Amino acid sequence: MLGEFHLENSHKIKTKALVMMIFSSIFGFANTTVAYYQMGYASIFWYILAALFFFLPSSLMFAEYGASFKEAKGGIYSWLEGSIGEKPAFIGTFIWLSSWVIWLVSTSSKVWIPLSALIFGHDATQSWTLFGLNSTQTIGLLGIVWILFVAFTTTHGADFVAKVSSLGGTCIVILDVIFLIASLVVWIGNHGALAQPISGISSFFRSPNPSFGSSLALISFVIYAVFAYGGMESMGGIMDDIDKPEKTFPKALTISTLIITVGYALMIFFWGISSNWKTDLGGSQVNLGNITYILMNNLGIQLGSALGLSHATGLVFGNIMTRFAGIGMFMGYLGAFFVLIYSPIKSFIIGSDSRLWPAKLTKMNKHNMPANAMWLQTAIVAVFIFLVAFGGSAAQKFYTILTDMANVSTTFPYLFLVGAFPFFKKRQDLKRPYEIYNNKTFTNFIVTIILIILAGGIIFTCVQPIIEHDYQTAFWTMIGPIFFGIVAWAFYSYSEKKIAKEDTSVTVKPQK
Repeated sequence: MLGEFHLENSHKIKTKALVMMIFSSIFGFANTTVAYYQMGYASIFWYILAALFFFLPSSLMFAEYGASFKEAKGGIYSWLEGSIGEKPAFIGTFIWLSSWVIWLVSTSSKVWIPLSALIFGHDATQSWTLFGLNSTQTIGLLGIVWILFVAFTTTHGADFVAKVSSLGGTCIVILDVIFLIASLVVWIGNHGALAQPISGISSFFRSPNPSFGSSLALISFVIYAVFAYGGMESMGGIMDDIDKPEKTFPKALTISTLIITVGYALMIFFWGISSNWKTDLGGSQVNLGNITYILMNNLGIQLGSALGLSHATGLVFGNIMTRFAGIGMFMGYLGAFFVLIYSPIKSFIIGSDSRLWPAKLTKMNKHNMPANAMWLQTAIVAVFIFLVAFGGSAAQKFYTILTDMANVSTTFPYLFLVGAFPFFKKRQDLKRPYEIYNNKTFTNFIVTIILIILAGGIIFTCVQPIIEHDYQTAFWTMIGPIFFGIVAWAFYSYSEKKIAKEDTSVTVKPQK
């Protein structure tokens, strides 16, 4: 997830510290469970592919952006504005902002699952009902309550946000360690046998999930892999805090890429130690929302069995592991929510021309939070949650829609960031304290490869449900970038005309 890092003293960030910062910002425990559920061992190949052809090269681009625009306060808006102009920058950043809005939509409903796992020891949300509503509608309603609570808390200051975010990160690290140790014990106890056997090289290229049996579905999985490496653009703003960035950053990035890629591959493989896809994950009660807790519960049961304990004791172990996952994921979500509900929108508003926004949206409250803008964003999130939850989806389909929405919306802004890079390189007036891409032909080649991967993944993710006549999933998967892109274009055009009428002699420029 995204993280914010600020130095508290004059010491520069060294390689080891930077590696840890990149790892904690990017690596996600739940990404491994989703990958195993969707593709089994075959997801390892796509995660390696995404690391080599997206994460590593694009991160080096973001580092160059961050080094050249280190004085700008607008984050990726400043990068795009300085490369391709204000209007496309506004639209691109608006879509980037919308990707986190969609993340808030999808995770506001998912967040109740770890809370249920923590309290009850299993996912009980599929049996929850309120006011005669079915479970999906009930979870949607609770999701609205959750986002209102987060907005109210966050608008009262960032101090609490920082503390919760730090605690959430610590809980995820503990969860990773517990998983790895338990899996090794099970593997040793089973004398090296795997619950999900490897049937030759095909096991690493063919998904056990029938939903990913077609070539089109396989290619669409690239979006899941890219999403697992998302968030590196947040690191571009700390280049001036790094010791010898021209050497330290690429070194730290190379090390981080290796650690994160191996970490993802290892953890995906380790899920096969304790869980057989067909017998443990093939049921209708399993979905993208509760997969982490089902896998952890099964790991606990297998741990008891590997230690020679009774089945009843194994069930207790499973319950304990599920609760560990519940508290770890819940605290991780909590920390991410408190950061993402204000950080992207605040950065966008501060970095762009204040005249483009209604005065109320740019106003900061006494806690230095854009409260009005945050409440407007919260209202939009609540409406989207309501529309998706009350759209007639069963739980399994509901969480698939939410996950696809988040993946596509989060990946789409990278088309702008990567596509703008050649224009950024053309500028002769910029001071470039850090530069990796020195060859124009090589730069354009890498940019083209990344754009093909991103565009292909997005297109196939959107087209697949259409081919399967699942028009509801297709609609919600595509709606985020399209809807917010149109809103951004219309909003900017209106503001541009308004400013021109007020003073035709003033050209709209971002505040420096």
